Amino acid sequence: MNKTEKVNQFMKELDNPLKAEMEAVREIILKASDKITEDIKWSAPSFAYKDNMATFNPRAKKFVNLTFHKGALIGDNSGLLEGDKKEARVARFNDMEDVLSKKEQLTQVVQKWVELMELQE
Repeated sequence: MNKTEKVNQFMKELDNPLKAEMEAVREIILKASDKITEDIKWSAPSFAYKDNMATFNPRAKKFVNLTFHKGALIGDNSGLLEGDKKEARVARFNDMEDVLSKKEQLTQVVQKWVELMELQE
């Protein structure tokens, strides 16, 4: 798993009631593919493989908000990714039960991102 000290420190200092849920989502993303990396970008934990994949909105306090920057390209048919913008899609997680119930869908979305990026080589 590609956890970084920079993101570890960010999460340690984060004051958010859904911090545990954010950590769980982070774990799912990083376990979905060893090709996914993480960093702090746009003042938030972000995930990438060859291009920016997704970023948390750590200011959201009612649910975990994870924006997939080019989520429209992923072709998610599980219902995890919401929105109708040209490129961006959002995954929302209300509580730990919600995170755990969406684990498989999130894993598939991350793996589809990796496949998509590898096709663009």
